[in-house]
Parts: sequence; structure tokens; C-alpha cells
Amino acid sequence: MRELGSAVILVTGVMASGKSTVAQLLAERLPRSVHLRGDSFRRMIVSGGEEFTPRPSAEATAQLRLRYQAAAAVADLYAGAGWTVVAQDVVLGEHLDAYLDRVTTRPLYLVVLAPTPEAVARREAGRRKDGYGGPWTVALLDQALRRDTPRRGLWLDTSHQTPDQTVDRILGNLATALIAGSARPPADR
Repeated sequence: MRELGSAVILVTGVMASGKSTVAQLLAERLPRSVHLRGDSFRRMIVSGGEEFTPRPSAEATAQLRLRYQAAAAVADLYAGAGWTVVAQDVVLGEHLDAYLDRVTTRPLYLVVLAPTPEAVARREAGRRKDGYGGPWTVALLDQALRRDTPRRGLWLDTSHQTPDQTVDRILGNLATALIAGSARPPADR
């Protein structure tokens, strides 16, 4: 196990890229960790929620930004109490830098899961959740990832990796994933 101490690791990517599974497994390998699921803040809205679409309304964009602000604040709260926070959400395009700027905890790491669109389509077909089928297609979201998302942190093509292999790659490449702050080398325990 690796000890990171107070830190935030953001795991992002398109829907069905493996974020939930990888974030959970990563958190399980750390001795004092929290798995923060950003989508839980969207699901808290009981009425008046607006879906974020490829052409979002101003209200949908405001709700997305509020969700990211809430997740960043909770990540900082847990990290401030000594936890390593593995935050997981779909944070793409122009929203990525704004999200990272909201997190004040240092060190801050970014991991972008970027399997091929074909791998995402296979994974989507094999899961219980249905992320695509509305206004978002695998191709549209993949385009938002590859064309519009800043190339920061650790980008992993996980198309042919198991979730455990992906976690191994993350833990072995934390220096590449580092976005802000200095990190002491993780100690093996």
C-alpha cells in the first residue's frame, strides 16, 4: 500500500471509461482514503435539475459548475482532515481547469481515463447503467475529451487493461499525474 497523506486525486474520463471502478480500487489500495463520487451531487437535486447536453442551457451549465464546486469543497474538507481523496466525475473541456483551480489541497493529481470509443461502446453495452442514448453519443463525448480537454496530468488508454492494471499504472506514474504542489515520494507499507 502507498501512503499519500492529505492529497486529492481526480479521476476523469467519458461515461463508461471505468472511472467508478478504477477510483474505488485505487481508494481501496490506499490506507486512509475517500472515494468521492461527483455525480452524487447531481443526484441530490430533487426538482429543477437541468441535464447538461452538448448544447447546454445557462442553467444546466450553472448546475454543473455548482456540482464541481461542491465536489471540490468536500474533497478539500476530507483532505484537510488527513484523508487521501479519490474524486471521480466526468470533467472535460473548459471545465477541467476550473475544477482543478477550485481544489486547494496540495498535492493535487489528475488521471484521465481515455479508452478508445470502441472500448467505451463495448463497456457501455455490458453495464447496468445507461449513460448514452440521450443527447450524448460515445463519439460526441470522446470528441469533447480528445479535442477540448487540456492535456494535463496522466492520460491512460485503458482499452486493453483490467481495472487493477490501470490502478497499477496510476500508482506507478503519480509523478506524471501531479498537477499542483510538491509531493513526497509515496512510502510503501
